[in-house]
Amino acid sequence: MKEQFELTILMPCLNEAETLATCIGKAKTFLAESGVNGEIVIADNGSTDGSRQIAVDNGARVVEVEEKGYGAALIGGCNGALGKYVIMGDADDSYDFLHLMPFVEKLREGYDLVMGNRFKGGIEPGAMPPLHKYLGNPVLSFIARLFFPCEIGDYHCGLRGYNREAILGLGLVTTGMEYASEMVVKATLNHLKIAEVPTTLKKDGRSHAPHLRSWSDGWRHLKFLLMHSPNWLFMYPGLILFVIGLILTVVLSLGNIQIGSVGLGVHTLMYAAAGMMVGANLVMFSLFVRSYASVTGFIPTEGKLDKWLEDTTTEKGVVIGLILFLLGVVITIAAFCIWGATGFGGLSPEKMMRITIPAMLLMVVGIEVVFGSFFIGILHIKHK
Repeated sequence: MKEQFELTILMPCLNEAETLATCIGKAKTFLAESGVNGEIVIADNGSTDGSRQIAVDNGARVVEVEEKGYGAALIGGCNGALGKYVIMGDADDSYDFLHLMPFVEKLREGYDLVMGNRFKGGIEPGAMPPLHKYLGNPVLSFIARLFFPCEIGDYHCGLRGYNREAILGLGLVTTGMEYASEMVVKATLNHLKIAEVPTTLKKDGRSHAPHLRSWSDGWRHLKFLLMHSPNWLFMYPGLILFVIGLILTVVLSLGNIQIGSVGLGVHTLMYAAAGMMVGANLVMFSLFVRSYASVTGFIPTEGKLDKWLEDTTTEKGVVIGLILFLLGVVITIAAFCIWGATGFGGLSPEKMMRITIPAMLLMVVGIEVVFGSFFIGILHIKHK
């Protein structure tokens, strides 16, 4: 849609009749006092309490969004906005619509996304539940910064401004509360310019319960972060398991080891081999996701690993897998020969397990690599 304003102040709304007029009034006051050429848009998500009429009566434009959810409302509102910049904030009178100029100034400087930080600006007593203030928000923000390095201290602040064209270009799709995370994650992955300004949070003016559901929405945020970071979800845990399992497997294949009063033998060898197999599986899952991402673009692929995947053919993977499998077969034949030398009689289980477990491990991992290589090849098939 063609830009007609510098700024759209966007508020998602679902039955906010108690506070909507107040929020619109504050937004109108900001526009009048700042001289910013702007509009106020209410993205109504199916209100049944007269919120739409209140919005119209108070001079706001209503964009009706049928698909339910916080993210769906904001996506629909952004699509219908006529401003070059958008500042979004909840319509529950908890965010400060009177002091939006720091957001506008950063946007004018060329930043694509400007986040509010409630921890720097101030949180009124009772405005944020202790569970969110001391656990949920800090923990999820820390995980997000770990997975997707950026300097954002308050990942889930609902008051934020952005360049409409830049954010629309990200193709945001989540319809629930995790939309807040998706915006920052994809902005970071696509190297958009991000800034943060202090803002305040006060206790909302509603008498009904908030739309946010602490545990379910928190899980949706965490799930989103994990699913968009295949390195942290699959690769790093897989490599750790594989390396630890490899070291133990090599050492214990040669004999028992004693660590203080603890003795490690063939039973530990068996679990170490299992750890290696699980680790190999996780690493393969990471490569599957990376290959899928390179085809669909759901996360950017530009690292060394992605370049290596593009250059690695199915044939190379099959050859590597077959080599591992054949090594396992050779070791198995050696074990069979040892058994034959005894006339196929009884053997020491402990001694033979030091041979058969590594053999089994090589064959299983080899088979996984062979068929995993075919699967990666399938993911890269060009199709309409």
